Amino acid sequence: MTTATDETHDPELKSWVDSANAEGTDFPIQNLPYGAFRRRGSGEPIRIGVAIGDQVLDLRLASGRTAWPDDVASLLTLLAEGDLNAFMALGPQARVTVRRALSAALAQGSAHEAQLAGCLVPQTDAAMNLPCRIGDYSDFYISVHHATTIGKQFRPDNPLLPNYKWVPIGYHGRASSIQVSGQAFYRPTGQIKAPDAAAPTLAPSRRLDYELEMGIVIGSANAQGEPVPMEHAEDHIFGLTLFNDWSARDIQGWEYQPLGPFLSKNFASTLSPWLVTMEALAPFRRGFSRPADDPQPLPYLDSPQNREGGAVDVELEVWIQTEAMRQAGHAGDLLSTSNLADAYWSVAQLVAHHTVNGCNLNPGDLLGTGTLSGPQPDQAASLMELTSNGKRPVKLSNGEERGFLEDGDTIILKGYCQRSGLRRIGFGECRGTVLPARGDRAA
Repeated sequence: MTTATDETHDPELKSWVDSANAEGTDFPIQNLPYGAFRRRGSGEPIRIGVAIGDQVLDLRLASGRTAWPDDVASLLTLLAEGDLNAFMALGPQARVTVRRALSAALAQGSAHEAQLAGCLVPQTDAAMNLPCRIGDYSDFYISVHHATTIGKQFRPDNPLLPNYKWVPIGYHGRASSIQVSGQAFYRPTGQIKAPDAAAPTLAPSRRLDYELEMGIVIGSANAQGEPVPMEHAEDHIFGLTLFNDWSARDIQGWEYQPLGPFLSKNFASTLSPWLVTMEALAPFRRGFSRPADDPQPLPYLDSPQNREGGAVDVELEVWIQTEAMRQAGHAGDLLSTSNLADAYWSVAQLVAHHTVNGCNLNPGDLLGTGTLSGPQPDQAASLMELTSNGKRPVKLSNGEERGFLEDGDTIILKGYCQRSGLRRIGFGECRGTVLPARGDRAA
């Protein structure tokens, strides 16, 4: 489990990139997340970069601009080819080696400053891509608070199904429709059946929702047939990112029995462009435990390391900017906050469970946490919860109301880690905008 800290986490460490030293930046030198980009308006190949302040260090350029130790040079050569998946496959020691080298090279007083200054690209000039190739995507349901609130809407006397506290529940999602932050998507169309209707109709969703999630991105693979034990589960995780799994609640309500979500989920999901490594998150771990009267995890989902530091303390926010707000120059309203550490299952448990049957995970595979609601009503991480399925719309600061999302609405997810005595690190933004349904498919 990645809980060890070293000189790269020193809160006193400063960078010669001045913006990395600014109070409140998501990307101080203690972070160094990975992303994929090209210069805006260029036809250049996608390259891998590391965020530092308001800049991106272009690793394609940096690999050849200054002298690196042999072990670092070989890893940077791999990254210079623009294939983050190949680097991810090498496991945690490769990440640690590059992190220490980049931290030293970007630190104040570094002999690399003159050579690397020309390898920086302003983030405003960087067109971000998905950070890696996502081969497969599985979505989980790890917030007991979300599961309970949703369950009460359908089963007031028995909101949690019997298996919830025993098994991390998940389903296989659609990787092809995952898009990077900043893109828009069309309102989905599907079969919808009103409670009093004799038959369903085909129509654009009227109950479009967001889901505040985090993405767990797999690094090194496991062979098919070889489960990953808990004590090694985090060795297979490259890092975490923000994730919005948009949901059409009215389509979902009709289609989900007996096999679960399908068209209500696979039309679009939005991923933030930066992968924050498990090493960067090491200072922000918490102990992981269950209430004493809850079932304790089965042995394959338990380990001393998980009990000591299995939770990751990531504070999360959901913002909405309506079309009217955008036209008025309004940055948007904060809808809710929550924290990954309040989840019922840890990231290591998700990997151990996903592979216990012999399933092989590959570099770049994405595991969604599911909606990360907190224990308080104002920590609901979807409109379905915040508005009681649209019955009590939220009032926005400009006088508008929302039960579910309307065309032109933009949802912005934010996440950050902060703790006394440590440098705050963040995940950037995960931003997506709803476009009107495409064409007239009603039938």
